[in-house]
Amino acid sequence: MSRFSAILSTTESTGPTPAATPVIAETSAEAASSVSIPVMEKPQDSVEGPSQALLDAKTELHQKILEDLNLAALDELAPDLVRREIHKYVSTYVRQERLGLNSNELDDLVTDVIDEMQGLGPLEPLMRDPTINDILINGHENCFAERNGQLVPVKIHFKDEAHLLRIINKIVSNVGRRIDETNPLCDARMADGSRFNAAIRPIAVDGPLVSIRKFSKKPMDLNKLVGFGALTVPMAEVLGAAVRGRMTTIISGGTGTGKTTMLNALSSFISPTERMITIEDAAELQLQQPHVARMETRPANIEGSGELKQRDLVKNALRMRPDRVILGECRGEEAFDMLQAMNTGHEGSMATIHANTPRDAVSRLEQMLGMTGMPMTVSSIRSQISSAIHLIVQLTRLSDGQRKVTSVAEITGMEGDVIQMQEIFVYKRTGILPGGKVLGEFSATGVRPRFMDELEAQGLSFPGEYFDPDYRPQVA
Repeated sequence: MSRFSAILSTTESTGPTPAATPVIAETSAEAASSVSIPVMEKPQDSVEGPSQALLDAKTELHQKILEDLNLAALDELAPDLVRREIHKYVSTYVRQERLGLNSNELDDLVTDVIDEMQGLGPLEPLMRDPTINDILINGHENCFAERNGQLVPVKIHFKDEAHLLRIINKIVSNVGRRIDETNPLCDARMADGSRFNAAIRPIAVDGPLVSIRKFSKKPMDLNKLVGFGALTVPMAEVLGAAVRGRMTTIISGGTGTGKTTMLNALSSFISPTERMITIEDAAELQLQQPHVARMETRPANIEGSGELKQRDLVKNALRMRPDRVILGECRGEEAFDMLQAMNTGHEGSMATIHANTPRDAVSRLEQMLGMTGMPMTVSSIRSQISSAIHLIVQLTRLSDGQRKVTSVAEITGMEGDVIQMQEIFVYKRTGILPGGKVLGEFSATGVRPRFMDELEAQGLSFPGEYFDPDYRPQVA
């Protein structure tokens, strides 16, 4: 008798019987961990998925396994042993039910069952695929994934809407959140750090909507971003020195432009002797320094109380003796407390903001400060911004999926009631190839940043050619 036999409960051995209550079925998935999800050229021309009979068989099989197995004991076994013994169990079931499956289909069925029992069912192959950055589900029949900056439809098979809802509830319950008709929206962090958002009926008219921003297992650094052509070596060296020299930096960009990735990369230049406090809605930052305190917001409970907003956490962070405060995303009244911190001994703090240009980022900060209800004039608001922020790094995702640092701008102060800003580096689009690839080039504007004097006083300097408009460094 194998070790796995002890996991089976004392049920009849005459073969599996149909389950009274159907359990959500699983879809086909590759057995290999580095699975590659087939991409459909056109949604309407997609290859047919598993037959309804096979989906029903998977439903019945999954229900029977749940009835026969001691799941607590199953968790104690090694993954390879679990798969080997589940394979035996499924093989027996297939023979008894006379299902016409070849060896590859049998392996797929075993993977499906294991994914459904221990993972996220049909989402597991997508979560394992390293080429996928985002997973977007529009109802149980439509799924899209982002590869290389482009959204493509992928073949993924939920049995029905209830199956998708079961997976959503599994994710949500694992992080102590809830989602139902009275609370149909949920934003959460998955076990691997990926960002998860879901909307269900009645908010989602055509069925559950799911968005997953996958968590990178290997943090990006500026060298990798240079290799991808997101910026040049001179830009990377200037930005790294600015962060090391405690120049307060705002990362600006639209959705999916790589703001968090850039924030992670720039944070690697912070001294390991400094104490940092990170504040996020869903913890994504991967800071490598030894002295990092992480905080995450909390939504209201079922009674509508207990909510902790970013502003609450920023206020509390200032009582925790931080050298720098890293705000995952600034989008509301917390901007006031963040700027106060930047102006009162927490230079070098960093944040991201949604905006299309550096000037738009400044305008958004003005609007956020107005949301606090403080009796402040426009002049005083702009004065706070100009004295608190040194650099704005603008990120853009181009039409072909490339992500570029399109502007590095320095805030130099006030002139009257206007915030003065000068661009140091820019990315200019020069054309587009027939295949859709965008062409462009990075260049300096010829302006030497004012903060260079302060950096040089700290022993940080650069070749003068870095700021020469005619200098063209090599990029990937």
